[in-house]
Amino acid sequence: MRNWLNPAQWPLPGGCWICRDWSRERLCGPCVERFAAPRPRCLHCALTLATPACAHCLRDPLPLHSVQAAVDFEPPWDTLLHALKYEAALGLAPALAALMPAPPPGSLLLPVPLHPTRLGERGHNQSTLLARELARRCALPCAERVLERVIDTPTQTQLSRTERMKNLRHAFALAPGHSVQGRHCVLVDDVMTTGATLATLARLLLAHGAVRVDACVVARTPEPDAP
Repeated sequence: MRNWLNPAQWPLPGGCWICRDWSRERLCGPCVERFAAPRPRCLHCALTLATPACAHCLRDPLPLHSVQAAVDFEPPWDTLLHALKYEAALGLAPALAALMPAPPPGSLLLPVPLHPTRLGERGHNQSTLLARELARRCALPCAERVLERVIDTPTQTQLSRTERMKNLRHAFALAPGHSVQGRHCVLVDDVMTTGATLATLARLLLAHGAVRVDACVVARTPEPDAP
């Protein structure tokens, strides 16, 4: 029996993924206005706050020029992102990418890579799907094979940023034959939690000559003690 609340099983060609009402857009205007209204965020880690930089970024900044997020990782976005990532609801990628802030002109989009084992199991990389759509919308190049995940690290769900950083050490590499020398790179991912993955990749890119690294994600996980 179909689960009609599961976006991966939504069978109709004209309907909003959130409210299920008829709509030309996969995310209707009222739902976007209600659930994706712009919020003031830290320029450096995209946490929701009223000041340009959070205390953590002032004390221990990430090696990223900026991080932009469209929404917080909360209902209904957590359900939709889970469906895109684990339930092969690939039709969500264009609608979610349309929410993402436009990267700066002239930047090179780099999706966060999956290890080949994970990619084989899942069949797709949600970050690549989002980066392709963002590149198409903003007329920017998308370099899907520049970054490689060479170590299949264990799940990081319950780890702190420091633990994640240690876990990710040497997990990524620049693919042979590729260069980012002198490029302005923008990392693209679905969700930012602690920023450890994005920070690790930013350091790698900067070490290989990138002049600036930003990040653009669909959702930012709120702080654990946030209301």
